[in-house]
Amino acid sequence: MNGTLESVLSGLRGAGEETRLRLLALCARGELTVTDVTRILGQSQPRVSRHLKVMVEAGLLERFREGAWVLYRLAYDGPGAAVARAITALLDPEDPTLALDMQRLAALRAERDADAAAYFSRNAAEWDRMRSLHVDDALVERRLTALLPPESAGELLDIGTGTGRMLALYGPHVERAVGIDRSREMLAVARMNLDHAGLANCMVRQGDMYQLPAADAGFDSVVVHQVLHFAERPADAIAEAARVLRPGGRLVVVDFAPHALEELREAHSHRRLGFADKEVFDWCAAAGLTPRTAEHLPGEPLTVTLWLADKPAAAAASHSPPSAATAVAEETRP
Repeated sequence: MNGTLESVLSGLRGAGEETRLRLLALCARGELTVTDVTRILGQSQPRVSRHLKVMVEAGLLERFREGAWVLYRLAYDGPGAAVARAITALLDPEDPTLALDMQRLAALRAERDADAAAYFSRNAAEWDRMRSLHVDDALVERRLTALLPPESAGELLDIGTGTGRMLALYGPHVERAVGIDRSREMLAVARMNLDHAGLANCMVRQGDMYQLPAADAGFDSVVVHQVLHFAERPADAIAEAARVLRPGGRLVVVDFAPHALEELREAHSHRRLGFADKEVFDWCAAAGLTPRTAEHLPGEPLTVTLWLADKPAAAAASHSPPSAATAVAEETRP
């Protein structure tokens, strides 16, 4: 993106100091807190905070809050982002100061990896138990990418991203991918996975499925993967997903078909024991989306369903969505 003379000068002034150049190089590698940066740079928190403030005001960095944390990363768009990318491309990774910063960043990430491994260890038994109840995840992902091909997904939002698996699946192919989750622990795991995969075009944010931290019509595709059964108000979650879709955008919901495993309510905090095609597509239609297809993947004892809907290209025009009964084209593939 090209910028005005003033915006470019502002970006250059914002980066025109050694510590700020080091900050640019670090934030180009992922999202960092002030505490992270002070550990890496060996500078005081007030000094680091002042530099970060200048760089945010210059449009070089983005700042966002996650609970008690404030995180920073290279700006994604705007003239400042273009300046930031141009400057970081000029920095020599073999420079002794930058190389030492990257070593310290690697050590910090190793600590995060250890924390994530401990979290997985505490919860692995429950996740393995859930996976044993339904069709193989690899099959679900194959069918998901057939319904929503990664090459055409554009800018993608993953609601309830968890460990960031959908970001890893789509990230190498899309322009940008954002994952939203309420759990700080899960977001830490997702960041670790994105770091390992080198997916700089992907990011995660803490947020609620009923109040997404995203602008209207901000994404080409939205995925809600194995999340809706936790929702107290699934219709509201679908409506919020529809709000952030651009005209012509697509929504894919992946969840369970109706079942009778009451144990999942207490053992896994499921609020709903699966969903019928009609109710999911009725929620989509009420949110202004056009239901397209439902695909069922039988497992034992749980069946996984993928529902696809899209937002009419002329979203502002009045229209009468087709009923769920006529919209559903059921397919069952082994």
